Amino acid sequence: MHDHDVMDSSNLTAITASDEVQLIRSAQHDPGSFGILYRRYVERVFRYVYSRVGSVPEAEDLTAQTFLSALENLPRFRNNGSFAAWLFTIARSKVMDYFRRRRFTQRIENLADSGKQDPLSEIVHSERVTALAKFIAELSEEERELLRLRFLCEVTYSEIAQVLHRSESAVKKAAQRTLARLHAQMEVFYE
Repeated sequence: MHDHDVMDSSNLTAITASDEVQLIRSAQHDPGSFGILYRRYVERVFRYVYSRVGSVPEAEDLTAQTFLSALENLPRFRNNGSFAAWLFTIARSKVMDYFRRRRFTQRIENLADSGKQDPLSEIVHSERVTALAKFIAELSEEERELLRLRFLCEVTYSEIAQVLHRSESAVKKAAQRTLARLHAQMEVFYE
């Protein structure tokens, strides 16, 4: 891998696992190299944090805290685990600290944008989103966390297993059960 290939941040999703290991090693010795890792993960971390706190300024602050902590602790990171899992573990910790300090009630965010539809379609869409938000709110915190990490932040099951300290198969089964239950609840809603 050539430095100029990695420095092209326009295609950060094309970075392979071995490229990422090299980026991490480079950043451990030269903090200026951390920028590529930051650009690769900042949007995903922000989406995760925002889905938890529901406030752009708070999500920006917690995202910044996450990356600052990651940069400060990068020399201690060992490549025997996933960088994404390590990073989302830090983000999750920052969010939990935020709620401990502020004692806010978690809010469910409307993740869907209704767009410009006719009024009847907007009402139907709004009812569906409201129903889904209600069903999601009734899930346990761990089930909501699993859905956030998997679908909002696009974290792999293996990485989620590391974040939640569970086996990958347990995480997959929990996700399947949770999605099946939501699907069944939505089917009943449509009847």
